[in-house]
Amino acid sequence: MLENLWHWRFAVRFKYAILYVDDVAASIAFFERAFGLVRRMVHESGDYAELDTGATTLSFSSRRLMTRLGKAPGRPDPTAPVFEIAFEVEDVAASLEKARSAGARVMQEVREEPWGQTTAYVLDGDGYLIEICSPVAGAS
Repeated sequence: MLENLWHWRFAVRFKYAILYVDDVAASIAFFERAFGLVRRMVHESGDYAELDTGATTLSFSSRRLMTRLGKAPGRPDPTAPVFEIAFEVEDVAASLEKARSAGARVMQEVREEPWGQTTAYVLDGDGYLIEICSPVAGAS
């Protein structure tokens, strides 16, 4: 029994997160400018794209495509977010300025947190909450 749990635990990995957006091309261009991410692929339809973020892919799908697939994609609400994405960086202040110059709306300026991390928050053009953060002090 324990062997089966061990196998299952290591057979699963977080592959990607998909943000539903109005304009896939504009969204990936923003993330490239704001965070220096590299485009992995853009589907010829323009309705889906991926950015390389390391082990996990950040993907974008048009709301139009999701509607055609029978989904009813909602829109993020910056006043009541239900999730955030986070980018760990070496220099939070410099990364915040780069994001700001790329058109991000700043929700929280750089702040030192009591748990030993530096954080800042921005919104992308679709209203998704993005944390820019340092590693947690003392965390491996």
